[in-house]
Amino acid sequence: MIKWLQEKYNADVISVTVNVGQPEDLKEIEAKAKKLGVLKHYSIDAKEEFAKDYVFPAIKANALYEGKYPISTSLSRPLIAKKMVEIAEKEGATGAAHGCTGKGNDQVRFDVTLGALAPDLKIIAPVREWNMTREEEIEYAKAKGIPVSTAAKKYSIDQSIWGRSIECGVLEDASKEPPEDAFEWTVSPEKAPDTPEYVTIHFESGVPVALNGKTLDPLTLIETLNKTAGKHGVGRIDHIEDRLVGIKSREIYECPAATVILEAHKDLEKMVLTRHEVLFKQQIDAQWTFLAYAGLWVEPLKEDLEAFINKTQEKVNGEVRVKLYKGGLQVVGRSSPMSLYDKNLVNYNIKTGFNPAYSKGFIELWGLQTRMANILKRKAGKQKGAKGGE
Repeated sequence: MIKWLQEKYNADVISVTVNVGQPEDLKEIEAKAKKLGVLKHYSIDAKEEFAKDYVFPAIKANALYEGKYPISTSLSRPLIAKKMVEIAEKEGATGAAHGCTGKGNDQVRFDVTLGALAPDLKIIAPVREWNMTREEEIEYAKAKGIPVSTAAKKYSIDQSIWGRSIECGVLEDASKEPPEDAFEWTVSPEKAPDTPEYVTIHFESGVPVALNGKTLDPLTLIETLNKTAGKHGVGRIDHIEDRLVGIKSREIYECPAATVILEAHKDLEKMVLTRHEVLFKQQIDAQWTFLAYAGLWVEPLKEDLEAFINKTQEKVNGEVRVKLYKGGLQVVGRSSPMSLYDKNLVNYNIKTGFNPAYSKGFIELWGLQTRMANILKRKAGKQKGAKGGE
């Protein structure tokens, strides 16, 4: 992309690499950029900021796009765009270029965020403009003396601390099981330990702050849980996803920590929030998740929704115990000082202030309209039958 921008636009290129948890060596990237003749290169370690300001809000919102995907890639894009704008303003740049294709969601995320934060910047999307196939891109790179990794030839991989996505190649056949070489963070369930492991996550104001009794910073907690859950094969996701641009795609993800934390968080919410809060928040969570997925991180509605979400999280304090075993996870215990659960109320063998006789009147009123509707339905059916007999 750098070489293409230099050739097509005769541009002085300033390159920016934002580290949100990808495995590449930043020093190697910088050396490669300078070898390609960039005017300047910036390496930014944003992992801690990503965990605190992007992942944690997603945990509060139980962010699972279409009920499956923890939006790990989606969350990092507005942060990367924000850092690009900061460098562009510092250097007096006139344009911002990103490497998104014309078929994916990322182009929307970058274009919208860059356009909102820096409307005077010209947005250039070389991959979308040149419309090369993956093979043609590799050939172009070779012709320009740019090394391409073996992994890049086989899969398209994106990684952050919140998850790893794998696309392209054999994975595009939605009927075939993904080969094991597509996975790096998780072992296959068949090779996972034969003994289950239990992890206890402590939440304060809706976010995880400790693991197995040990207080950890956000980044360390997520990285630790990625390894623990991945060791047990937990966190593999294989689903058909509706991209924003209207294309259905087969997506493979590895999200060990995200899978465990989100399940634990949802369970704790059910213990401390009222039925009405839980049901209404599910709608708010879905809308928040869609905005984040759809590139609208800077949309005012998202901020409005967070006002409600953050208010509910004031009560989400406590511990959740999760069992990890052979690719599966199960919440097996939870406790909270804000719990609305009272074992005395649900225990059939303990006398409480709850009067079972009240249930009869409640049921009478609860089902009143349902009974009335069915009575009228039967009357209408009999009248119709009588007319037919005439």
